Amino acid sequence: MQKKTLLDGQKIQITIKRLCHQLIENHDDFSNTVLIGIQPRGIFLADRIHQELQTILKNKKILKGNLDITFFRDDFRRKDGLVTASSNSIDFIIEGKKVILIDDVLWTGRTIRAALDAILAYGRPEKVELLVLIDRRFSRHLPIEPDYIGHQVDSLNSQQVKVTWASEGREDKVILISDNNK
Repeated sequence: MQKKTLLDGQKIQITIKRLCHQLIENHDDFSNTVLIGIQPRGIFLADRIHQELQTILKNKKILKGNLDITFFRDDFRRKDGLVTASSNSIDFIIEGKKVILIDDVLWTGRTIRAALDAILAYGRPEKVELLVLIDRRFSRHLPIEPDYIGHQVDSLNSQQVKVTWASEGREDKVILISDNNK
């Protein structure tokens, strides 16, 4: 098994700052924009983006929530054993708001499709944009493209992209894992 580091501590922080400045360019003061982290892995990036925006915009109130998509996925019945959902924490209505969906890795697009279905339970947004830390751009099953990209990687389907976060008690790191047997 081979591991290649794509991003680590300082590079991840620089990437997050760049993404935040791109968001500010397009959403100004966030008065009509909300951030939604997709459970389970997108919430760590959403927290970091939210924290950095609060710092840059001097503690401006920016709405952020976490969205569970477990039962909106088209493959949840195919998993072995019981499926356990995470909890949603969206305490605001998104009706007429601009929504920025946030996830760590965009691969096939199936997670994002499920998130688009799940988000409708909270209202009909004016617009939905997608922010991802890693875009595995040649592996789509659905025609979904991110609006904000931290880093693009060309990878094989047999490879994995693993993101770890300091908030999980690990280090901020993105690793590309290749199985030598495939």
